[in-house]
Amino acid sequence: MTIREFKMPDVGEGLTEAEILKWYVQPGETVTDGQVVIEVETAKAAVELPIPFDGTVHELRFPEGTTVAVGEVIITVNVGGGAEPEAPAAPAVAAAPAQAPVPEPAAEEPAAEGRQPVLVGYGVSASSTKRRARKTTTAAPAAPAVVVPEQLNGHGPAVADRPLAKPPVRKLAKDLGVDLATVTPTGPDGIVTREDVHRAAAPAPAAPVTEAPAPAAPAAPAAPVQAPAPVATAVSTDGRETRIPIKGVRKATAAAMVGSAFTAPHVTEFITFDITRTMKLVEELKSDKDMAGLRVNPLLLIAKAVLVAVRRNPDINAAWDEANQEIVLKHYVNLGIAAATPRGLIVPNIKDAHAQTLPELSKSLSELVATAREGKTTPAAMQGGTVTITNVGVFGVDTGTPILNPGESAILAVGAIKLQPWVHKGKVKPRQVTTLALSFDHRLVDGELGSKFLADVAAILENPKRLITWA
Repeated sequence: MTIREFKMPDVGEGLTEAEILKWYVQPGETVTDGQVVIEVETAKAAVELPIPFDGTVHELRFPEGTTVAVGEVIITVNVGGGAEPEAPAAPAVAAAPAQAPVPEPAAEEPAAEGRQPVLVGYGVSASSTKRRARKTTTAAPAAPAVVVPEQLNGHGPAVADRPLAKPPVRKLAKDLGVDLATVTPTGPDGIVTREDVHRAAAPAPAAPVTEAPAPAAPAAPAAPVQAPAPVATAVSTDGRETRIPIKGVRKATAAAMVGSAFTAPHVTEFITFDITRTMKLVEELKSDKDMAGLRVNPLLLIAKAVLVAVRRNPDINAAWDEANQEIVLKHYVNLGIAAATPRGLIVPNIKDAHAQTLPELSKSLSELVATAREGKTTPAAMQGGTVTITNVGVFGVDTGTPILNPGESAILAVGAIKLQPWVHKGKVKPRQVTTLALSFDHRLVDGELGSKFLADVAAILENPKRLITWA
């Protein structure tokens, strides 16, 4: 039996961990090169990972809902033939001195066949080197070395009284000042979970802060009684509060927003105007044969207005390069659209939106929103944005002061469109009115440029014929 490991890859830029959302295969099932076997959630998006070789699934190392560090083995596959389910049996003894998570046979690594690794962690050479080193250390017969006792869940043999825990859990315990030896484990086979650590770190009911000095905290072993039931996403401390671990998209969004708010000097300007003509144009376009089958809504024309305004004010489409002390002018527009999803707010962008026709832009917007709602947005789709639109009006909100997406110079918030009394042609009439708010990086965009850009967007939406005359 020849076993190959598949490790958690870095599917983004510098990500350190990912949560397993769903396994698509089970032990004993046959897999083929390129077949999607798992869906994981990184700090940026949910991603489906393909297996890079053929074989039979030998072991799934982690259950769904587990957060796994990049580089850890998540699944092993029998790529050689021979008897498959030997795992639980023999070698509880075979886990000799080696403390590596997954002992493997050595010389069975096949040639790379010219394939380049699809993602970080798929590589061949590094893992083969590791296996040879283990073989020299462990003078065990060939086959048994394939399996680590399942009860250890791939985390090496228990050393004396050392508690079983995964690397991210050990790091969490260290950060919170929790001694793992004092934690009551609730995971399978006595493994300490993140929730166990959070419970151990939780102060007595009188104290509201989780990160209270923890040395004395372990003396409250009553805590585990309260939380046998909670799932991996939330921990209830006393029935009056629920603590939700900060991870995934929300964690990344929080870090990005804090970084942006304290790096770029934000300025926000507002404009309220009559958008009635644009709303009429939306209704006309819905029956236009060139737009048949496409989604037509106010956001489509607002996006087009932003693209025309960028063309008229190109200096707003820029980035601040702190490292090189340069302003980078972008001659393309990757238009970001803030999307609220069950996993949190994400900002995918439409690549080269400036070059798209109205029907093409409509199709791109529809695909972007649908993909975001399904949680299938890729990390690449959220990188390289230049200007962003956030539509807070869908929640009935008049306006806001949006925070810049990191690396971008401007973000436009679109408020609710409401029927209001408005002076039109010298008379007060009911008109469709909305408010736009533009936040921009004052290092790049001065008040004049920001005001001109915002006024242009409003002027186009007030009189959409300008989409033609100004384009």
